[in-house]
Amino acid sequence: VAIVVTDGRPQDGVQDVSARARAAGIEIFAIGVGRVDMHTLRQIASQPLDDHVDYVESYSVIEKLTHKFKEAFCVVSDLCATGDHDCEQICISTPGTYKCACKEGFTLNSDGKTCSACSGGSGSALDLVFLIDGSKSVRPENFELVKKFINQIVDSLEVSDKQAQVGLVQYSSSVRQEFPLGQFKNKKDIKAAVKKMSYMEKGTMTGQALKYLVDSSFAIANGARPGVPKVGIVFTDGRSQDYITDAAKKAKDLGFRMFAVGVGNAVEDELREIASEPVAEHYFYTADFRTISKIGKKLQMKICIGE
Repeated sequence: VAIVVTDGRPQDGVQDVSARARAAGIEIFAIGVGRVDMHTLRQIASQPLDDHVDYVESYSVIEKLTHKFKEAFCVVSDLCATGDHDCEQICISTPGTYKCACKEGFTLNSDGKTCSACSGGSGSALDLVFLIDGSKSVRPENFELVKKFINQIVDSLEVSDKQAQVGLVQYSSSVRQEFPLGQFKNKKDIKAAVKKMSYMEKGTMTGQALKYLVDSSFAIANGARPGVPKVGIVFTDGRSQDYITDAAKKAKDLGFRMFAVGVGNAVEDELREIASEPVAEHYFYTADFRTISKIGKKLQMKICIGE
């Protein structure tokens, strides 16, 4: 086996000598870097050319070809141990390859790599909207933890047109839709949008936010799907500065499954008023933002319809 790496046009002929090398049983791989002459690479390489000719933009990224040549030349016994896999949770090694699995309570998604806390099939279709308190009392460093909390739950979903859709609304003294249901079609794009969310840093108008959820977030015009279960997750760290009773009641009367998550100075009576029945299973409270990931783990299972 010969591996030829070049970044330019040769100053002599390569076609004949390459042909003699291949005829002598030498398998030749040709790698071009930067402003290389691709015709030259094809003259050098063995057949099939698709397997023996590669190109990278610069020497700094040539390492990305390592995995290909390991597979071509070596019997890789444990791809899981080397990290050469795409499994989200558990990697199970087999000779030269691997398969993915999930932790208890999760199922493997159709891509064979990611995991969902929801069962597969049409039963896990849901429209999920996060209603997030962006008031001044949250503080910027804690707002970053809230973003991680959102993405922790997104990780447990199988996002697609037929499975889960996710929307995000932030509120303080006013209400701002960050993105509607169905705007993003995969977890990667949703999580990226969550990370980019800017902090509003004003008041706590939870009642106004709930009214927006009822009137707009689950409207068909905003991406909601008829006949698909609707789930709302309200996150707050303090007492609402307006009236929440009517909007909270209407959300539940419309059949929305409402979860209430409170941190710090959140009022537990308000959380119970927001939460669906049975209330004990739909509201959560912790004194410290640093522990909200524990609530996230519980929500991963509870938001699944029928679980």
